[in-house]
Amino acid sequence: MSQPASAAGTITIGGDMTVNRLGFGAMRITGRGIMGDPPDRAEARRVLQRALELGVDLIDTADSYGPRVSEELIAEALYPYPPGLVIATKGGLLRSPAGGWPHDGRPEHLRRALEGSLRALRLERIDLYQLHRPDPNVPYEESVGALADMKGEGKIRHIGVSNVGRDLLRRARGVTAIVSVQNRYNPLDRRSEAMVGLCAREGLAFLPWAPMGAGDLDDEVLERVARRHRATPYQIVIAWLLARSPAMLPIPGTGSVAHLEENLAAAGIALTHDDLALIGGLEENAA
Repeated sequence: MSQPASAAGTITIGGDMTVNRLGFGAMRITGRGIMGDPPDRAEARRVLQRALELGVDLIDTADSYGPRVSEELIAEALYPYPPGLVIATKGGLLRSPAGGWPHDGRPEHLRRALEGSLRALRLERIDLYQLHRPDPNVPYEESVGALADMKGEGKIRHIGVSNVGRDLLRRARGVTAIVSVQNRYNPLDRRSEAMVGLCAREGLAFLPWAPMGAGDLDDEVLERVARRHRATPYQIVIAWLLARSPAMLPIPGTGSVAHLEENLAAAGIALTHDDLALIGGLEENAA
């Protein structure tokens, strides 16, 4: 298949954005520690261009990746954007020189963050803008309300939230329409299991971050299933996520074209009932 991402099927976000159900997370096209430029900017641009060639039509990023480096590279590599490409970005986290991720959910910061993302991405409107993480020092409704205001101004098409549980999602939806949730989720970390089910029932997309466990997935069950399919454990993780729920929209990321091609090929792996039952047994190990 010339566009392997299409083997994942499609999902419709917000009622009017239909994309293949295997996207690309652009965090790792930045430098070491998600800081600064990548070692090879030309290779980073090739990764983005190859992703589109292989059928990816949703790219997820954030202003804090680099910071701003990921967004700038997306524009360098892909602008003018092809019709149908959804670029999702996030605001509400900063990147400190020491490598931390400070919160900032103040409405005035979120407005500056969004305006900066529009400039970096060369867009007039962000298709999916997500509140990156709740700020414990700012009432959640104020942060979400700032995004709702900017949506009303035509700068945001749809709003998503990230790193939330049921209560925060309920509060966000009390302010404005929410179309997606992005939480950490993979076979070895299922703390968001209930959120996956809620998204499926409510028609929201669920974007699992760290779908590969940030490189720390290591389980003999995954290895066993991988050998059965002549695949890598990471490909099995992607195939498992796709099979787990129709609301799931995995966004594995990489800075390598070869690894990108390997990840997207996972959309063509058909796990058996026995495979799914076996990996389902990992749930007892979830944090």
